[in-house]
Formats: sequence, structure tokens, C-alpha cells
Amino acid sequence: MFFMQQALQKAGIVNPLQVVADGRQAIAYFQGIGNFANRAHFPLPYLMLLDLRLPHVPGLDVLRWVRQQTELTTIVVILTASKDDADVGEAYRMGAAAYLVKPSDLGKLVEMAKALKEFWITQNTPPPKRHVLNLAPDTKR
Repeated sequence: MFFMQQALQKAGIVNPLQVVADGRQAIAYFQGIGNFANRAHFPLPYLMLLDLRLPHVPGLDVLRWVRQQTELTTIVVILTASKDDADVGEAYRMGAAAYLVKPSDLGKLVEMAKALKEFWITQNTPPPKRHVLNLAPDTKR
């Protein structure tokens, strides 16, 4: 995640970025429980970059859980090393907005981060304001 954080920073994404260590923490974050109970410090995300290979609760299970929460309008972009067709298909079936395979080169990762910013943050029309949740790196929202 360190390299992705660097790439996002180099891409000019300036909004707060929240990082969790595993799938269990990701769900706790969305639920606003435990360490994530303070919504002023841990607001719900507008955009989530989700790896499939997470400890404790796999990324596809996190995606399934998020999509079962009908009040959440979080955009979920899979960002993973897996090129497996089964993973790609399952992610889209469960409601992922996009599926990106992480490049190993930092320069290419920065290019990917710039593309994420350009499309999802700059060009995309977000859900209505009452649903725009602030994990997204965009100061306009």
C-alpha cells in the first residue's frame, strides 16, 4: 500500500486517504465501530480502492458486504495483482465499478493513479450530496 499511497500523492490527489490493514478492518470502518467510531475522523468513503488479497476477510467478501448495505453509494474499484478471469468476473458480478491490475513499476502506478483521479474524481458525476462520502481525494466534493 505504501507504493500506492506514493503514487496517489504524486498524481496530485490531495484529499484524505484512509488505509486499513485487512478486510475485517474495512468492514469495521464502514460500520463505524471500534477504532472507527468517530465519523469526523473516519468519514465514509466516496471511492474505495480494494485489494482482493486481504487478510482475515478477502476483498471479494468485503465487496459483497458493501453491496449488501443499500444505504452505501461508495464506488468500489478493485486494485489488485490478480489477473485471474474468475476474480475479474466475480468482482464485476458483485458490483465493482472497475477492475485494475496493479503494475509493478512505480511510474506506471503513478500513471494509473492519475487516470483514477482524472476519471473518478474529476470527470465522474458522484452520487447526490447526501450520499457523497469523504474518503475520496477531491476537494470539490
